[in-house]
Amino acid sequence: MTSHTTIDTTGPGGKVPATPSDATPGKGLRGHPWLTLITVAVGVMMVALDGTIVAIANPAIGKDLGASWSDLQWITNAYFLALAVSLITAGKLGDRFGHRQTFLIGVAGFAASSAAIGLSKGITAVIVFRVFQGLFGALLMPAALGLLRATFPAEKLNMAIGIWGMVIGASTAGGPILGGVLVEHVNWQSVFFINVPVGILAVVLGVLILLDHRAENAPRSFDLLGIFLLSAAMFCLVWALIKAPEWGWGDLQTWAFIVASVVGFGLFAVWETKVKEPLIPLGLFRSVPLSAGVVLMVLMAIAFMGGLFFVTFYLQNVHGMSPIDAGLHLLPLTGMMIVGSPLAGVMITKFGPRIPLAGGMAFTAIAMYGMSTLDAHTGSGVMSVWFALLGLGLAPVMVGATEVIVGNAPMELSGVAGGLQQAAMQIGGSLGTAVLGAVMASKVDNEFAGNWADAGLPPLTPAQSEQAALAVQQGVAPVPEGTPEQIAAKITEVAHTTFIDGMSLASLTAAGVAAVAVFVAFLTKRGENAEAGAGTAHI
Repeated sequence: MTSHTTIDTTGPGGKVPATPSDATPGKGLRGHPWLTLITVAVGVMMVALDGTIVAIANPAIGKDLGASWSDLQWITNAYFLALAVSLITAGKLGDRFGHRQTFLIGVAGFAASSAAIGLSKGITAVIVFRVFQGLFGALLMPAALGLLRATFPAEKLNMAIGIWGMVIGASTAGGPILGGVLVEHVNWQSVFFINVPVGILAVVLGVLILLDHRAENAPRSFDLLGIFLLSAAMFCLVWALIKAPEWGWGDLQTWAFIVASVVGFGLFAVWETKVKEPLIPLGLFRSVPLSAGVVLMVLMAIAFMGGLFFVTFYLQNVHGMSPIDAGLHLLPLTGMMIVGSPLAGVMITKFGPRIPLAGGMAFTAIAMYGMSTLDAHTGSGVMSVWFALLGLGLAPVMVGATEVIVGNAPMELSGVAGGLQQAAMQIGGSLGTAVLGAVMASKVDNEFAGNWADAGLPPLTPAQSEQAALAVQQGVAPVPEGTPEQIAAKITEVAHTTFIDGMSLASLTAAGVAAVAVFVAFLTKRGENAEAGAGTAHI
């Protein structure tokens, strides 16, 4: 099945038919596939970087603006909520109005929102502009994938997505290192101001290089009720996952939002079968490979983001590393993703996605099992082995699952498919953090009191024990000020032992999720519609 595209080369109203992938290459900068890749990578780098760089700046923001712990949580949650809720709708906007325009608006808006945060004098303004960052980030992420899909012919698409995934992985992992340097040597505002020159560069490159590709049968109307129902359902789901650690999984509020989410998704599915131009044609999911790719992306994110969430606490609070040192210890993971992503693209192009995807999830499972064996005395060399293996496992999954989702969708739905890919990863990351966090909390709650008593430490009241257990869940030793050195050492040992037991169980759970994903990987196959991409430029 081949979808035809039209490419706007002469301004509004001037469109010529796209040539097939074996056509004679064009000349000039506009539409050049590798320059297009560089352009979208610059824009996507900002969004990926902001997912982790801001966490390092939170303490400085709190001190400077007098923000509470709840306020600081909202700096992250507001961004994540806006991004997750709007990704699929943003992808639809790209399909309707063109991915070039959507990408440029997203980049410019993201950079402007970043500048506004740096100039903010109060925590409320910071949170509001973080919402805008999330909304504009949602515009540019699916548009970037849509541009790659339309620009690269099938035989080069996996390599392009591999490099795209490499940029995301490197930016995500490099965020804590860059953030630590900027906060320590400049100020917290610089964490946001750095997006301004990057955004300007991406806009200039985009205006000069990006070519607008639109499918002839692209949507012409908006499914407004569908947008509302999907956004509401996504909000309720993500909100429940964010608040579950605070409210508790047995709390009525948590389940009220989960039930509301299920009802919202159900109503959305019913409505999509009735509307003429649905937001997400449900027939899209008749493609088993596409559906498997979405599930695989969710499972990968659960194992990766959920499992890695505790590693930062382990490095900083158990091993006593600074944020910069902790980031440097994760370089083997980053390095293997940088090296592995383009190689994964080559392998997937040559052998198809099934074996690389299954192998990647198997490596991920082994790495998470290895991380379950870490203790308070594990050396940097052993850590590096497991981190490197994790990066080696993630690379083919990031590349392959993305190609499976986007490549199995019709060209006119490439933006929606890109939004699905990103939304699956965001929801998976949220699920991983929430579910594995609950596993960690349960293990700590079950063992902390017994470990405390076995160490011969003074008894705690129920309130004191609960407060101490909350600290231990982050690897922090609850040592009161003025505690004698010998008692403080015992408390620290109990805290670290209990935390590591919890982290070990969470890592084993993540390994189990990754093992299940191995079997899901065998349901994938090469994108049936990948050949719909343009091949108009010089490869």
